[in-house]
Amino acid sequence: MSGKKTQKESWFKGLDREFKKIVWPDKMTVAKETAAVVSVSVVLGAIIALVDFFAQYGVDLLIK
Repeated sequence: MSGKKTQKESWFKGLDREFKKIVWPDKMTVAKETAAVVSVSVVLGAIIALVDFFAQYGVDLLIK
């Protein structure tokens, strides 16, 4: 029975070593990446809104 326990312990230690190899981003990195995605989304949304506005009303504004 101690052999099974040793196998499980070594398996968990190996798994722990593999997880430690994974680089998890810290909170600051995640916050910066989130801010970048949000700001790009806002800018693209504004550009799309302007293009849509001018597509609908641009000709009327130029004629008047």
